[in-house]
Amino acid sequence: MTNFTTVTEFLLTGFAEKWEIRLLFFLLFLLMYLATLTGNILIISATTVDQNLHTPMYFFLRKLSILDVCYVSVTVPNACVNSLTNNWAISVAGCATQIFLVIYFAFVEIAFLTLMARDRYVAICQPLHYPVIMNHQFCLRMTLFSLLSGLIYAGAHTGNVFQLSFCQSNVVQQFFCDVPSLLNLSCSDTFSNFLLLIISAIVVSGGCFVFIIMSYIHIFSTVLKFPTRNRGKAFSTCVPHILVVSVFLITIAYVYLKPSVTSKTIQDMILSVFYTIVPPFLNPIIYSLRNNQVKEAIRKLIVFFPMK
Repeated sequence: MTNFTTVTEFLLTGFAEKWEIRLLFFLLFLLMYLATLTGNILIISATTVDQNLHTPMYFFLRKLSILDVCYVSVTVPNACVNSLTNNWAISVAGCATQIFLVIYFAFVEIAFLTLMARDRYVAICQPLHYPVIMNHQFCLRMTLFSLLSGLIYAGAHTGNVFQLSFCQSNVVQQFFCDVPSLLNLSCSDTFSNFLLLIISAIVVSGGCFVFIIMSYIHIFSTVLKFPTRNRGKAFSTCVPHILVVSVFLITIAYVYLKPSVTSKTIQDMILSVFYTIVPPFLNPIIYSLRNNQVKEAIRKLIVFFPMK
């Protein structure tokens, strides 16, 4: 193989060169990371311990929280260390691993968000059939399918990128390794890579987004038939969910599908934050602060453990 004939490592790009600004980004990323870990671990613990939360909705919420802990840990700790030390070098193997994990966790995140939209659709629009449709076997099968298909999806994209030759600049215009940035560095023909990105984005991200939107159109049309006093709970769980999904999918689609010409680096890095860091950070807030059952379970958990 002729891969990496001259490039033996890549150099990631920081948000700034000045020490004071790098320290500010380090603190900001660290605080968001710790808040993300705390919120998601609380949800995982609460939905595991509380028997009242052993339902399909909280089954997927627990899996989403576990996924978010893994997803945010792929990029943020490394970015924090790099900002503090100003050492942005990453090995070829490390870069390949980071690309694989980012794509894998992003794929499974989209799948889980789609399954959660399906869960809300059945619960609100077909409540009598909910126990039959969203049974435990269905939840397990769909979780397993999402995890395994994510391995194939991430492996295909990662393998496609690292079949290319990199003989130009080794500076990745991003704070972590991602596919678009590496394609811009390759001296090989990358047309097939961009074609694969476009097709997979339309099929996977576009298909999931359309499914989620259609689900919520049916949900909202059903909720509007409820008495006014009963609409609040349905809207409080559905609206934040669709907002997070929209931000996640729109930003990831923009970063991955925009033209490959040299673009605004800082703008791209900020947009990348919206699909790698913001969703895992916001999910615990949306699903705990706006959900009385989860809040009560977390309160019991916090009270219980200090007593022990």
